[in-house]
Amino acid sequence: MRDTAGIQSQVMSAAEMSMWTRRQSTTRVEIQRALWDTRDLVRTSAMRLTLHVIPARDFAIYIEALKPMALVTLQRWHARVGAKPGEVRGLIDTVVDSLRDQGPQTQQELIARARRKAGKGVRTWLDHAWSAIRPAVIDGAIVYGPPRGAEATFIHTDGWLGPQPRLSTDEARAELMRRFLSAFGPASPHDFARWSGLKTTEAKAILTAIERDVQEVDVDGARGWALRSDVAAIASSRIEPDAVRLLPAFDSFLLAHATKEHLVERRFYERVYRPQGWISPTVLQRGRVIGVWFQQAAGRNVTLDVQLFKRARPHVREAIAAEADALGIFLGRRCTPRFTTTPG
Repeated sequence: MRDTAGIQSQVMSAAEMSMWTRRQSTTRVEIQRALWDTRDLVRTSAMRLTLHVIPARDFAIYIEALKPMALVTLQRWHARVGAKPGEVRGLIDTVVDSLRDQGPQTQQELIARARRKAGKGVRTWLDHAWSAIRPAVIDGAIVYGPPRGAEATFIHTDGWLGPQPRLSTDEARAELMRRFLSAFGPASPHDFARWSGLKTTEAKAILTAIERDVQEVDVDGARGWALRSDVAAIASSRIEPDAVRLLPAFDSFLLAHATKEHLVERRFYERVYRPQGWISPTVLQRGRVIGVWFQQAAGRNVTLDVQLFKRARPHVREAIAAEADALGIFLGRRCTPRFTTTPG
């Protein structure tokens, strides 16, 4: 997991598949155990204020690196409803105290507790924000706890993960940049800014701060940065000609770089990157998107509607079918691909 720089988990089932496609020996039981039993993984708000699953031992890195940016965004939202900084701090404290006293609770349970002590601006926030306790999540005071049926719960961070190490913002951002370049380099400061939600000027400053650890490289005429320790491995790496992967919706691989020309032809862009931030499940061959796919479940059987952008040779379809078989083992269902070619 440390090599991924986080797995986006707005949709938890997609996050599970993202972990599977990177390590196909992984089972859903192992993922659930790592989240709720051994607590090696944790789910929280991270890059771009979206939900991610990250290694628990790296929790402080992500929180401290991203908290200043996130708080500025929250302050703008709070100002619109008249919530004062002291009231927001009080909301966080109330939520934390409640979780210390009573253990995991749902958002609605926490809101009911907070409402009794909230000022007018915070009450307005509690009434209208889709994630009313987000300030406490961004602060790192609470994280997602074990689900209660279909409902998410929240839990006190120190009680769940133990006391967290103290890091400065600069230290945390430097390490986050290293993690990003390890997972997605070569990349530019602009890529890091788009991926993280920080400003490009901040990303450039972070890159300068770790200049001893990075090296500028050329990739097909485009300049980017990689960790010095990775350059030799990147230069000697080769992609298998017939390598095929099924990536789920919102996969992090499709979010890492600001420009997408190296991933998908422009005429197919909107088939992958859809309105309102939706990113389709994709078929990847040799690192490029060659189609999209969608699940249609019927009992214990799942049909994968595989929509290829161009006609594919038989060996490519065979590789996709093999991926579908492997996915079926992970899901505990029989997955059968159904192919169509839908040019843009």
